[in-house]
Amino acid sequence: MAVGQCDFPKMLSVPGITLGTTCAGIKQTIKDDILLIQMAEKSTCAAVFTQNAFCAAPVHVAKRNLLKEPRWLLINSGNANAGTGEQGMHDALLSCSELAKVAGGLDGQVLPFSTGVIGLPLPVNKIITALPDALRNLSIDNWDKASRAIMTTDTFPKGVSTTMSLAGETITITGISKGAGMIQPNMATMLGFIATDAKINQTLLQQCLSLAVEQSFNRITVDGDTSTNDACVLMASGYSSAPEILAGSENYTLFADAIMAVCKQLAEAIVRDGEGATKLMRIIVEDALNDEEAVRVGKTIAHSPLVKTAFFASDPNWGRILAAVGRSGITNMVLEDVQIHLDDVCIVRKGGRADDYTEEAGQRVMNEEEITITVNLGRGVAKQEVLTCDLSYDYVKINAEYRT
Repeated sequence: MAVGQCDFPKMLSVPGITLGTTCAGIKQTIKDDILLIQMAEKSTCAAVFTQNAFCAAPVHVAKRNLLKEPRWLLINSGNANAGTGEQGMHDALLSCSELAKVAGGLDGQVLPFSTGVIGLPLPVNKIITALPDALRNLSIDNWDKASRAIMTTDTFPKGVSTTMSLAGETITITGISKGAGMIQPNMATMLGFIATDAKINQTLLQQCLSLAVEQSFNRITVDGDTSTNDACVLMASGYSSAPEILAGSENYTLFADAIMAVCKQLAEAIVRDGEGATKLMRIIVEDALNDEEAVRVGKTIAHSPLVKTAFFASDPNWGRILAAVGRSGITNMVLEDVQIHLDDVCIVRKGGRADDYTEEAGQRVMNEEEITITVNLGRGVAKQEVLTCDLSYDYVKINAEYRT
């Protein structure tokens, strides 16, 4: 189940970036569960990682190797290699060294990523056996296969591809993401892999990605759970004929805006595919004192099981939204200044139900598949948006049966 139109787009190849997939049989033998991404020499690479204290073994290794001029990303689905202690670290390092051996590189040039069930030993021998096949399958045109190989409970593959022009030359940006449950990036609770042929140094690339992630993946939530594993990676091959992107330049601003747009689209696709989701909710908090306050209010609403179940039932029980705003931890909030809207319908004004609100108007909005909740705090100029989905019977069913 997914909210709205979720067709996989035409994906543009990125010169200098190749992808190969294969099936190692980690949890199943029907679909590919290994993705290998190879970057051309002298590519730059940036990444952000989960802030969960129990972060998985591959996260530790990827963080360590990020500044060692990585050439390969090795991703497996079906097993998270998290909560696996010393054995997990050994297995993550072994998979890197074996890939380096068959690919002709160094162990430190491999960034490993895993997604799937937590707490089970990684079947590293299956992965090692599958590596030659993944290498043979490397192609610039494998973005579709790549997006499917990293899926777990996702119901559709997620991808975005676009171009931009700098100094009359074309830059391509193509990316994929996965995620449907355990989504409350901080960062991250998903996997995202974005590639471009732009010329840009690692420091600037990291700055660009960190900014984009903060306003995209860190503004979505399905269930409030921050994963042990996930990450977002931005690779730049430098193969474009466009001039190098430099700090403080107009070209950097244009490039950063393009990366931001791609990240926002990939993040929204994750919410649309939230486990059991039937509705997409955009929560806009405006006139807050600062961005942190706006995000806090937005996520308090988004994390409320009572709010989420009301939206699943299409029930205009607006008091649940009011209660969430009230318990969001805002100090000295003037209740009479707060306004809350469902799309174009004002539900709260001057500290209570809006005089012109009717149940029929609220019901009309709640029957929609995509709904905007706007909270005006009336105490500043900051504005932030949080995306979430409803909480359905299927969410419980999917997660109750996840290991079976």
